[in-house]
Amino acid sequence: MARHKKVESLEEDQPALDISSLIDCTFLLLIYFLVTTTIQKREQDLDMTLPAAAPSQSQPDIDPKFIKVDSNGAISVGAGASQIPMDTDPGVRDLPLLTADLQSYASAAKSADSKPLVQLYVDGAANQQRVIDVLNALAGVGISNVTFTDLVDP
Repeated sequence: MARHKKVESLEEDQPALDISSLIDCTFLLLIYFLVTTTIQKREQDLDMTLPAAAPSQSQPDIDPKFIKVDSNGAISVGAGASQIPMDTDPGVRDLPLLTADLQSYASAAKSADSKPLVQLYVDGAANQQRVIDVLNALAGVGISNVTFTDLVDP
């Protein structure tokens, strides 16, 4: 009878994946993107002078500009019965009417040799992105003295 030889199969080398070069490429790409990324100025980096805890004794040389942000995103300038609606569409991020009004206010304050002061009233239900849009418009004009208030009528 024939002998059936059982030959043990040699364990063939299993294919392996060498990922050491892949890790090197990944770190090189990470370093490349970190070095080439530009950092954009964010809202928290805006140079704003916010009010202090204690009120100041000196009165400002020019009357402050009142800006009101309603709950529906409408922005108006002025207080009381003299409120003038500016930008009412909350979908528009740039505020051309408010920016033009703030530019004229800033130039009037500059001609009077005083710093422009803005008092900002924000409704509690207002979208905070709208407030950031107003702060960006103020920073774009160069107004840095901003006070948040809860009083609309002077």
